[in-house]
Amino acid sequence: MESVMLCSMFFALFSLGSMYENLALHKTTWQFYPYPNQTWGADRAVDGRYADLSASGGQCVISGNNQSKAEWWVDLGEVLSIHHIFIQYRTDNVNWDENNGYTARFLGFSVYVSNTTTKEDGTLCFKDTGYTRATIPNSTNITCITHGRYVIYYNNRTHSPYPAGYSQYAYNELCELEVYGSSTPRYYAEHCSSPCPQKCQEGHCHIIDGTCLGCNDGYRGPTCNEECSDGTYGSECGNVCGNCSNSDLCNHVNGSCPNGCDVGVSGNTCNRACPPGWYGANCDNKCGPNCYSCNRFNGDCEFGCRPGWKGRTCEDECLDQTYGPECQKICGNCKNKEPCHHMNGSCLNGCDRGAYGEKCDKACFDGRYGINCQEQCSANCGVPYRCDRVTGQCEGGCQVGLKGESCDTQCDGGKFGHNCNSLCGHCLEREQCHYINGSCPNGCDSGYQGSDCTQACSNNTHGPKCSMKCGNCLYEYGEQCHHVTGYCPRGCGDGSHGDLCDQVLGSSSSESASTSQLSIALYVCVTIIILSVTLNVFFIIRQLRNNMCKDQKNKETDQSDNCSKSVYKKSEDNTAYQELGEITKESQYDKLSS
Repeated sequence: MESVMLCSMFFALFSLGSMYENLALHKTTWQFYPYPNQTWGADRAVDGRYADLSASGGQCVISGNNQSKAEWWVDLGEVLSIHHIFIQYRTDNVNWDENNGYTARFLGFSVYVSNTTTKEDGTLCFKDTGYTRATIPNSTNITCITHGRYVIYYNNRTHSPYPAGYSQYAYNELCELEVYGSSTPRYYAEHCSSPCPQKCQEGHCHIIDGTCLGCNDGYRGPTCNEECSDGTYGSECGNVCGNCSNSDLCNHVNGSCPNGCDVGVSGNTCNRACPPGWYGANCDNKCGPNCYSCNRFNGDCEFGCRPGWKGRTCEDECLDQTYGPECQKICGNCKNKEPCHHMNGSCLNGCDRGAYGEKCDKACFDGRYGINCQEQCSANCGVPYRCDRVTGQCEGGCQVGLKGESCDTQCDGGKFGHNCNSLCGHCLEREQCHYINGSCPNGCDSGYQGSDCTQACSNNTHGPKCSMKCGNCLYEYGEQCHHVTGYCPRGCGDGSHGDLCDQVLGSSSSESASTSQLSIALYVCVTIIILSVTLNVFFIIRQLRNNMCKDQKNKETDQSDNCSKSVYKKSEDNTAYQELGEITKESQYDKLSS
């Protein structure tokens, strides 16, 4: 039975060998740590000789001692289809069992096939994880149906502790490494007589059954004859289509969209979000210049506007006396209520009354007022240099004798004193009194006295500077003559007459003593008769008026007073008295007596 199995294995290997050729024979090789100063170079593993498996036979690669890793590769010259790899390790021509010391160095090895000299770029064909010194085969065949250019042998001792039986250091002691496959690219089957399917990746297929080892972009299936579908594309249909316009399917090979990209995306495959500052279909629209960054789909400035702008797309300037971020700041007091700059709030033509600063948002400091605070409050204010910052109107009014918003005008119009609330007295010729104390600069008008000319003449004086004495007035209630004119309110006292009661009854000019006694008597009689008639008329009129007042005593008091006043007024007018006085003044008696 055992002989039958050995024959079968031999036949299989022979058959494989006859089908495929050694692609590695005499090809370029390389190893990481060569043994120094010996002819045990990397090319010994592909020279086709491995009858002597010892170091002295010159047919094996020997790497340097005491290294943590060992690496060797062969370059097949191009990417070729590979079926299996044969390895013959060094034995030193001693039986290969657990007692052979080289088994410990062979344990843990790996084989890679790659299109580059970097093993990580390729396919791991084999990794020893379970062999022991008693079970590791030598020689060994590794089936690795793939394609590649470089076959890499690798071993390491970098991560201790190591499994039992492993050598302390890594070695590369290959007496032969053969790579079997087809030297004719893109063919398979016996003697590589059949071409690989057209859509196989780079034309490579399974060397036995012709199935693709990878498909060209946009295709899938064992022989890569199916186009990508369901919104996929590219290598192994492993990429998802981007956001094509109108939900179109992308190209199954390169992922491009037939009618461009949907809103918010761009790029060849419509899978790249719009860069900042762009939005819309294919990202063709530029965000508003005043956006920080807009929504990539509809252009809304969802992250806010730059200072001075507002609106959905930040195209509207700040209005209504606002400025700055989101138009949330209020303009200062710009001149003539002009709007401030919509971005920085500055006032282009300066500040209005009561404010200063670039933004006119600072109130005038104490003592200043007006446009740009250029005016100084008046020293004549009630509180010096303190006034309203807008109008300049003084705080606490003005100092005594001054008026106006800024207290720069002296009292006039017959007024003086605090806030010009006091009336001047009777200054001479109605002159303006002193604006502070009310004194009259040139004295008082007729009938007045005192420093401010507010006191009427008293002590029976009247006229200019109260220098004239009153006449012999009739006083019933303690009055004196009129302080200006000198007229007596109730007529003259006994023995006086005239407008001012300053003329004395008596001799004026005498007639000649030689007038006859008859003439004297005649004049005396006539005079007595006239006086009697006049007195009677006077007393009759007076009696009638008294009776009228008595009849009205039940009426209102002010009417009675008016009655009295009318009587008094009549008396003041001295009508009857004057009539009598005129007679007396011009009586013939006086002429006779004189």
